[in-house]
Amino acid sequence: MTEHPTSHEGRQPLAARSQERARPRQRDAASAPAAAATTIPAPAKGPGPATGGSGPAAGPDPQAAARREGDRLRFVGAATRRIARGIDLDEIVLGLCRASVPTFSDAILVYLRDPLPVGDERPVNPFVLRLRRSDRLRLSDEITDGLSESERLRPAAIDPQTDLTPAAELCEVRPGGALAEVLRGVRPVFGDSAAARAALPELLGAGRTVPSGHRAILAPLRGRRRVIGAAVFLLGTERPPFEANDLLVAAQLATHTALGIDKAVLYGREAYIADELQRTMLPDSLPQPTGVRLASRYLPAAETARVGGDWYDAIPLPGSRVALVVGDVMGHSMTSAAIMGQLRTTAQTLAGLDLPPQEVLHHLDEQAQRLGSDRMATCLYAVYDPVAHRITIANAGHPPPVLLHLGGRAEVLRVPPGAPIGVGGVDFEAVELDAPAGATLLLYTDGLVESRLRDVWTGIEQLRERLATTARLTGPDHSPPLEALCDDVLDMLGPGDRDDDIALLAARFDGIAPSDVAYWFLEPEDSAPGRARRLARRALSRWGLDELSDSVELLVSEVVTNAVRYAERPVTLRLLRTDILRCEVGDDSPQLPRQRRARDMDEGGRGLFLVNRLARRWGATRLSTGKVVWFEMPTRGQ
Repeated sequence: MTEHPTSHEGRQPLAARSQERARPRQRDAASAPAAAATTIPAPAKGPGPATGGSGPAAGPDPQAAARREGDRLRFVGAATRRIARGIDLDEIVLGLCRASVPTFSDAILVYLRDPLPVGDERPVNPFVLRLRRSDRLRLSDEITDGLSESERLRPAAIDPQTDLTPAAELCEVRPGGALAEVLRGVRPVFGDSAAARAALPELLGAGRTVPSGHRAILAPLRGRRRVIGAAVFLLGTERPPFEANDLLVAAQLATHTALGIDKAVLYGREAYIADELQRTMLPDSLPQPTGVRLASRYLPAAETARVGGDWYDAIPLPGSRVALVVGDVMGHSMTSAAIMGQLRTTAQTLAGLDLPPQEVLHHLDEQAQRLGSDRMATCLYAVYDPVAHRITIANAGHPPPVLLHLGGRAEVLRVPPGAPIGVGGVDFEAVELDAPAGATLLLYTDGLVESRLRDVWTGIEQLRERLATTARLTGPDHSPPLEALCDDVLDMLGPGDRDDDIALLAARFDGIAPSDVAYWFLEPEDSAPGRARRLARRALSRWGLDELSDSVELLVSEVVTNAVRYAERPVTLRLLRTDILRCEVGDDSPQLPRQRRARDMDEGGRGLFLVNRLARRWGATRLSTGKVVWFEMPTRGQ
């Protein structure tokens, strides 16, 4: 149970009444009208079922009754506005509690279905209610002046029966039981009604009693399609009991709360689905290609626009190369996220064909036009070759990348901007640049450099300066740690710079030294496998990897034999030594090899079986000029 001070609605009248109980004092008569205007006033004392009390035989005052009804309407308006301000479930339930206590009741218990059904889905059985929140009245600071600490912390003087702190946490609603009947009826009922007297102990737990008279209201919470909970309003003995019209007030509070909870749960599910959709369309983890280290970040936009179309990707290519991609679909919606997923899948497929960067963007442009005339996106596609220490970049209307050199100099690369994807009828141009070892390439979306407070070129210049400053801190001979560099880049964002989602991809170029590369051309002859074994043995001996000779010679012989069988042009053989040993065999045949189980009488068909058993990894990639079959072997210490 949560206890809190008196809320704003009705603060002064309740404080005044409690102050009279604690320390009798003369109250200024001029304060009475103001008190009546800010709370639901006590009913006129007199006999009758509405109040359940006794008093002098005086007729009801029409003006006082009219004031009470006006105060009720004002309270309902203020309370429903407070409830409606909540966005998620907890805020809505808290709004109900704070609006009700102490203006309408001294305590409140809110039970919700567990689990809450979402939208039109069928609720699970059994029907279980869980105590979501409980609030009660405490003495205000104005009353506690002069009281001891124990008296100040003591709850307000209400009936012991209304002190429901140990109320049951869970309640299973029995089909056909008293509580089920009250919830099915939807309308609030007084606690002293026959239905409520049987239902409340079932809700609150065995041995729990409720205040006598009209001092409790049980109000079902019904959403758009079904009952999703219940609220119990309680009054202490020192306040007038509920009136008949208070049932209408409880009904209004319950209705607005239930509808708000319905919408909050549905919104929460949609936000969860959108987030999951976004995350599943982004890579779970980055590959670890040879000669380059990668790091990435993704930040959604503001809470009201979490779903966006930004994406990034790193795709290993034949020859130890890697494709680096970053893109941004215009708009913030589920549609933008779906289009982003389609374009990312298309880019991966095109990268698998080993097309040049400008051709990849051209096909992405055609795909965007097939998706619709208004499907626009920007994209930057780069291919890094660690052997040649070169990078080829093509741009489709995207912010230019920034290259941070080892000495601390940061430069914005001059790449032809091109038109966005989806425009159609435009050509894309690729440029080839040096990618020195130790340099860091930063690809990003415009959410990092553009906001309502700055234009894109100002943001790019700030990014360049930030990278240079960070690099100077680590010294001229050391590159800043990649993960820390990404975090430092995101720290440049100010409080008003999250208008758009942000994708960030950083690549640290390590490269492969020429001394760690061996490359040969082999004529497609029967003698090619034997020559390949001899060349591989010499390279391994030169690198001090003689212990791998037997296995590598066997696998090289099998792969080259398959290549020679179908090739018409010279076969390529390349060995790369890094933390692993990688062998690549290329030929001009587009047919990819497939592992199969050889029968006992077959003379062939066991080559790839041996590769699969002895190599750490292996694969085959189709190229525009043929294919490459590769395998990797662990070196010392692995």
